[in-house]
Amino acid sequence: MVTPPVRGWEDLSAFTLDDDGEAELLAQQTECTVVWVNATGHPLGAVVNYMFRRGRFWVTATDWRPRVAAMRRDNRVSVVVSSKGSGIPARRSLTYRGLAVVHDDRATKDWFLPEFAAAMRPGDPAKQAEFARLLDSTARVIIEVVPQRRTGFDGAKMWATAPPAAAEDLGAQ
Repeated sequence: MVTPPVRGWEDLSAFTLDDDGEAELLAQQTECTVVWVNATGHPLGAVVNYMFRRGRFWVTATDWRPRVAAMRRDNRVSVVVSSKGSGIPARRSLTYRGLAVVHDDRATKDWFLPEFAAAMRPGDPAKQAEFARLLDSTARVIIEVVPQRRTGFDGAKMWATAPPAAAEDLGAQ
């Protein structure tokens, strides 16, 4: 089989996101897509809020959600983070392959819920407290995703190779 020549931007591997760009994206974005595998082997995903702490992704759901049963059965997951809506001007994205750990213990909820509420409702302690209170239920689980491998993309690097095509804000999204 003959490999066709690369034209234009068919190969984006040179535009990888560096460690500083990754850290900025993870600090500024609060939304990701978590992807899991159902019982028939079909991948499914949901857009959820997250926080990145201790080198891991942390999300929450209620125990009765099908995704929780799926992650308990097969803990292989992916997490996809985009810069869209984060205030970062040039498009960035990260995809992580990882393993999910489902926590339902009180100790995890005790540190997670207030910290998660603060990340989702910054600057408003009253809203944080109420959000944490509403999340705190017996059916609530905390899902920790331990990243194993990552792929990142930095749109600013791509647009730097073709300035005439770049939008003024480098977003060109």
